[in-house]
Amino acid sequence: MRAVQVTRLDGPDAVEVADIDEPAGDGLVVVDVHAAGVTFPDVLVTRGQYQVKPDLPFVPGSEVAGVVRSAPEGAGVGVGDRVAAFGGFGGFAETVAVDPGLVFALPDELSFAAAAGLPMNYLTVHFALVRRGGLQPGETVLVHGAAGGVGTAAVQLAKALDARVVAVVSSDAKAEVARRAGADETVPADGFRDAVAALTDGRGVDLVVDPVGGDRFTDSLRSLAPEGRLLVIGFTAGEIPTVKVNRLLLNNLAVVGVGWGAFWLRETDYPRQQWTELWPHLEAGVLRPVLGSTYPLEHAAEALRELDERRAQGKVVLEVR
Repeated sequence: MRAVQVTRLDGPDAVEVADIDEPAGDGLVVVDVHAAGVTFPDVLVTRGQYQVKPDLPFVPGSEVAGVVRSAPEGAGVGVGDRVAAFGGFGGFAETVAVDPGLVFALPDELSFAAAAGLPMNYLTVHFALVRRGGLQPGETVLVHGAAGGVGTAAVQLAKALDARVVAVVSSDAKAEVARRAGADETVPADGFRDAVAALTDGRGVDLVVDPVGGDRFTDSLRSLAPEGRLLVIGFTAGEIPTVKVNRLLLNNLAVVGVGWGAFWLRETDYPRQQWTELWPHLEAGVLRPVLGSTYPLEHAAEALRELDERRAQGKVVLEVR
C-alpha cells in the first residue's frame, strides 16, 4: 500500500511516500482510508519533539475516515460501514488497523474529508470543555487559535453547549473562518486582553481554550473572570509558558491541563462515551469540521508545513482515495 513515511527527524520535509506492507488486522478494525486529518502533533513527531517517539521509519497520522474492510466480532462496526478512527500513528496510508474502541460510526451525510477532522480535535475539545473545564450553559469561552482545527472544534462545541464564544485570530481571513465555525465575536491576537475586557464589561471570560501557549498566556490569565479556568491544550507557538501562582490566588483562578490521550489510556471506554455524547450534535449537523486546505497523499510535506508555519485556516486534510 502507499503510505507517507518519516525516515529522518528533519521536520515536514523528511516525509516521503513509499510502498509498504499493509498492517496486520488481528483483533483490530481494518479501515480503507479515504481521508486523513493533519494535526500539530504530526508536525512535532517529524522532528522527534512529540512525547511519543516511534522508531524510524514510521507512518505519521493519527486520525482517518474511511470504510471498514474487516472487523472482529463485537467491534460495534461492520464491513462496509463509514467510520472515523483514531490510531495514534499510521494514518497517512491507504489502510489502517485500529483498536475497536477508537473506531466511530459516521452520519451518512458527513463527507470523509470532514470526518477525518473529528477524532483528535473534537474528542480533545469535548474532554477539555466538559470534563476538565466544567463548562456551564451561559458561560463565556475565549478560544485561541480559533481558525485552526482545534480552535474551530472548540468554537463549535462550546456553542453547541450554549456558551458565548469569543475567538482570538491573527487576520481578517481567520476571523471569517472563526465566524463560519459559529463564534459570537472575534478579537485580534494583538491586544486581545483589552478587547475581551470591552466585550465583557470588564468582567472577563469563564474559560480560556489555549492550544497556542507562548506569550499569550499571562494575558489569558488576566482575561479570566473570578473562578475562571484556563485550559492548556498545547503549545503551537513553540514556547511553554510558566505560571506565577500568585495570579491564581487573587481571583480564585485555575490553570487546567488537558491530556486527552493520557486520560483515555487509563479509561479505555471513555472515547466511546464521548462519541455517544457528541452523536446528537453530529447527526444534527451542529458539529462539522471547517475544512481548510486539502492535499493528495503525495503532498503530505506541504500539508505539514502549512501547520508548522501557522498558516492553516480550518482543518487540513490529506485525500487518500
